[in-house]
Amino acid sequence: MQGDQLPLLALRYHYSVPRYLLGRLGSWLRPRHFFHRLAPLRLEEVPFQPPSRRWVILKSRLCGICGSDLNLLKAVESYLLEPYASFPCILGHEVVAEVAEAPPGSGFAPGERVVVNPLLPCRARELPPCGACRQGRENLCENFTRGALAPGPLMGFHRQAGGGMAEYLAAPPESLVRLPAELPDEAAVLADSLASALQPVLDHFPTDSDTVVIYGAGIIGQQLLRALRALGSAARVVMVARHPFQGELARAGGAEVVLLTPSRRELGEAVGARFLPTTLGGGNLEGGAQLFFDCVGSRASLQEGVVALQARGTYVLVGTAGRLGPVDLSALWFRELRLCGSAMYGQGISRGRPVRTYELAVELLARPSYPREGLLTHTFPLQDYVRAFQAAFDKRRHRSVKVALDLRSPRGPGGNG
Repeated sequence: MQGDQLPLLALRYHYSVPRYLLGRLGSWLRPRHFFHRLAPLRLEEVPFQPPSRRWVILKSRLCGICGSDLNLLKAVESYLLEPYASFPCILGHEVVAEVAEAPPGSGFAPGERVVVNPLLPCRARELPPCGACRQGRENLCENFTRGALAPGPLMGFHRQAGGGMAEYLAAPPESLVRLPAELPDEAAVLADSLASALQPVLDHFPTDSDTVVIYGAGIIGQQLLRALRALGSAARVVMVARHPFQGELARAGGAEVVLLTPSRRELGEAVGARFLPTTLGGGNLEGGAQLFFDCVGSRASLQEGVVALQARGTYVLVGTAGRLGPVDLSALWFRELRLCGSAMYGQGISRGRPVRTYELAVELLARPSYPREGLLTHTFPLQDYVRAFQAAFDKRRHRSVKVALDLRSPRGPGGNG
């Protein structure tokens, strides 16, 4: 197979400005609906050509649908990120796969199950490591638009490095993480979302006396909560959810307080702050949480984050966001807050030892004590991608958390909710 341009069935995104703008209009009118006839997305036979002969060829088993995939189809990604993608691309970067063919010296053998760290930093681009890559921060690579590959930090948004929503893909051997036999595919497909949640936890680990707000109870918020508990945090966690079923999952994951779309006064009471009435603007809070993890990335979540923090508290933007609209940032200077972002995954320190975030995610998921039940809510075959994306778009109706495409069965219709 190596080097042969064999056809494979793949879900491919074809960039089109008119369709992109139509998708933005559709998402504004009906944000929970997948306009599949407008989306520049097609299930088609495409040639398979690995970018490099040293890459390992993989047969896809499961591929999760990420929030970034949904944002692309909703056309709400930041215009500033356009240089960091190349089209047409096969979607999917939350990949569980089986090694189909491994070149000599790769360290892998056919039949092994793996998950794929989808980053494409200097090492994948055949470049000397930049400053960030030398420090193990490959998520902050300075060469995502240079080298032997087309622009793009991730597989799944890249015209050469295929994604997991296809029968086969290829990846550098150093990007593969072996799966223990006791870890089923349905749990392993959660590795990418857990790694994304682990990185801000490793970078901003709270003390046991802290109050922590996790704003947003989708898959990243749920994983962030579970990561805190799995790594031994006894901090008091206040979880903000939109839907009751998300609140139930948050309680199962270890949240002390769960709030469903709270008012500012209710959020203030939960974090131990005093509510200060204002004539306009909804009121202010005095005191509050030490840490605020924003897993939504909206104007409202940013506004509540800067208000709900005590002096010198830390706001961490975990959810992807572009323009957030007008936000009152007076608390930023008045209370000397720290605002920072968290992008993808790299490495960190856990219990005094250096760890690679993706490998730690697999390690935690393999623990019998890790509460992963209820996180993967839907699986659909690749041919049924329209239903899969609709389930992912409309969380309220489908009670969806993580939706995945299942490529283990022969081609045909089906679905499991």
